[in-house]
Amino acid sequence: MLTAKDMMAKEVITVKPDLPVEKLAAILWGHRINGVPVVDESGTMIGVVTEGDLVDQKKKFHIPTAIAILDSVIFLDSAKSVEKEINKMTGATVGDICSKKPITIALDTPLDEIATIMSEHKVHTLPVLKNGSLVGVVGKADIIRTLAKEK
Repeated sequence: MLTAKDMMAKEVITVKPDLPVEKLAAILWGHRINGVPVVDESGTMIGVVTEGDLVDQKKKFHIPTAIAILDSVIFLDSAKSVEKEINKMTGATVGDICSKKPITIALDTPLDEIATIMSEHKVHTLPVLKNGSLVGVVGKADIIRTLAKEK
């Protein structure tokens, strides 16, 4: 049975939360990747940032629309949640736009479960954690490469 350990990329490009989004764009483009884990100064993974987050951040911040959204959300959601969405639209750093609770997998996660997670959550890459530490990533290309080698 193939697991994350068998197919993960061990050399992982990571970024810090204080990285400007313009530099993030250059990293994603330069390495031809769609996302990267975000790590703090100690190397602990604190989130994931994707090209989707970058595109969302560049949406026009239309003030009347934002006010209408805030009016309807203010009673339904916490102030923290509203603040998070505003920061995401106006953010200037990776920490402002990244997903803080990404979906992750363990070294022993089987291939079929990885594929199911990717499909159900519409993600292309999953961070692999061991005892809470980032040890690799599994992307769709890694799965295809592994399957091709198996044949």
